[in-house]
Amino acid sequence: MKYTYLGRTGLRVSQLCLGTMNFGNVTSESDAFRIMDAALDAGINFFDTANVYGWQPKGLTEEIIGRWFAQGGDRRERVVLATKIYGDMDDRDGPNKPGGMSAYKVRRHLDASLRRLQTDHVELYQMHHIDRHAPWEEVWGAFETQIQQGKVDYIGSSNFAGWHLVKAQAAAAARHFLGLVSEQHLYNLMQRTPELEVLPAARDLGLGVIPWSPLAGGLLGGNALSAPAGSRSAQRQKDVEQHRAKLEAFAAFCSELGEPADVVALAWLLAQPGITAPIIGPRTIGQLETSLRAVELSLSQESLSRLDSIFPGPGGAAPEAYAW
Repeated sequence: MKYTYLGRTGLRVSQLCLGTMNFGNVTSESDAFRIMDAALDAGINFFDTANVYGWQPKGLTEEIIGRWFAQGGDRRERVVLATKIYGDMDDRDGPNKPGGMSAYKVRRHLDASLRRLQTDHVELYQMHHIDRHAPWEEVWGAFETQIQQGKVDYIGSSNFAGWHLVKAQAAAAARHFLGLVSEQHLYNLMQRTPELEVLPAARDLGLGVIPWSPLAGGLLGGNALSAPAGSRSAQRQKDVEQHRAKLEAFAAFCSELGEPADVVALAWLLAQPGITAPIIGPRTIGQLETSLRAVELSLSQESLSRLDSIFPGPGGAAPEAYAW
């Protein structure tokens, strides 16, 4: 495994981040334990989750991770743990149930996450979405308190626009506060819009970028074309047909390279400036082991150009991408 710094911080994390959204929902607890053990053994020290994961019930994924930590063996000490806050969890918040980042929710939801995770702190606490109602004075005040109490080390964001990142950091700077250290964002070969403003803003502000859905929901995983139509959901089948020409060209190129499609998609992300660690969400040990190859695969400039021709980006950063 290779490691990098999380944005402008001194924290070193693996260049692949283990995503846990499937735990308790698609992946059983016993299989989740095996995947986390295998990831740790492979050198992946960066784990990502969220308070809402598990879905039925929400919080189940954090509980599974907490029970894995409780087994001991320095599991907790060896993991850089990231979780998230924003969505509603249950009816106990009353009128404050809808998603948001009020000081009230930060305090309550962080304490609940820590209980489920069976830990007294998280290294990275992420806002799962922008809250357009809570002022930054309130949000940063709430997070400063949690950091001062030792419950959180760093704050990250997810699904922010470029101008949200700038506003957040300007408000933090006015308080002489570190502010954000990372942005978790939808970014892959098929979704390159972030190259216009989000990625340039993150690089300028010194934020690490953590791409989620690096395989475009499985479309870049190599089996989207080979799976029988009847085995796919209606939406997946529609997506495959809409992008069939690109997916076929991508599959042919990966075959030329002699590399699995998901490995190439991950390696492309790692070749992009400012990327910290794509989030992988293996459902099996085999999928995890395949993903590890991406860290070692160095794509040539010719290969990167070929991928650009198959999956064209927006043309660079704004405004040059669409103006002079």
